[in-house]
Amino acid sequence: MPQIKETIFAPPLEGGEWLQHGPVDLERVRGKAVILVDFWDYSCVNCLRTLPYVAEWHRRYADSGLIIAGVHAPEFSFARDRPLVAAAIGELKLEYPVVLDSDYRIWRAYSNRYWPAKYLIDAQGRLRYYHFGEGMYAEIETRIQALLNELNPAAAFPPPMAPVRPSDHPGALCYRVTPELYLGYERGQFGNPAGVVQECEADYVDPGRHAEGAIYLGGRWTVGREGASAAASGATISLRYTARDVNLVMSPSANGAARVAIELTGNHRPGADVKVDGGRMAVNVDRARMYELATNDSVEAGGMTLRMPDAGATAYAFTFISCVAAGEGADEKAR
Repeated sequence: MPQIKETIFAPPLEGGEWLQHGPVDLERVRGKAVILVDFWDYSCVNCLRTLPYVAEWHRRYADSGLIIAGVHAPEFSFARDRPLVAAAIGELKLEYPVVLDSDYRIWRAYSNRYWPAKYLIDAQGRLRYYHFGEGMYAEIETRIQALLNELNPAAAFPPPMAPVRPSDHPGALCYRVTPELYLGYERGQFGNPAGVVQECEADYVDPGRHAEGAIYLGGRWTVGREGASAAASGATISLRYTARDVNLVMSPSANGAARVAIELTGNHRPGADVKVDGGRMAVNVDRARMYELATNDSVEAGGMTLRMPDAGATAYAFTFISCVAAGEGADEKAR
């Protein structure tokens, strides 16, 4: 967790809509509290994986002077929707203040570029440390304790919390996996030989042979800036990948939930959001969020095809988990 050596005072947390508690006024709490600013998005897998630690730090240290300010900066336009974000806060059982930064005013004030990102502010309002991405949980907690001890030298604290996942333990291995794959034309990686048509319905032909690291559309789709929306029943998405877990951000159509069929190849098992009935696998896309489609004990090569039941459901981005507990290793096929 890099230390900020020069004196930089933290920008105010202004410009967003406070959904829970708050607002957190840095001037009013100066000399009284340490602030952890956590930039996150409820559809971001890396953000979600850090939240058990952030929530526990709030429970451990709120009474000792720690204030956590969750800054929800949307990666996709649907994450600007107040009810969706509020529902996610409740489901995730977050108890600290959260601000909806839909216009990225706080994001820009901190010159932030990452989900998730954490900034520690001491009791004098100075930025002291920052960390981008997952990991470094024990070090971050140790830094929190050190700043709280500056506020109250007599305070005593427990050891940093134990890792919540096997892959968070020391010695865990993170392998090279398929990079994040987007389904909008702005950042999309499509393998269809004819490319994609922007912002209007078009028919796509899946060539049948798939290279890793590309999305292949079949059937009728509308490819927008952020994602691809099925324009007819039976539209498909196919890909090959190397990963331990595979996730996809999706949203339903305006007509309601969509039951998206999924086929897996290789040794991956159905993910937590996949229901199996009579050997058939499907995902019930009932709201805009991240869905876990496939999982495994190690990093392996695999493939999948999604089939849309009707028009309207939208797919935004695939993410791939790379880290495994020590000793679980990557399968030879994935190397």
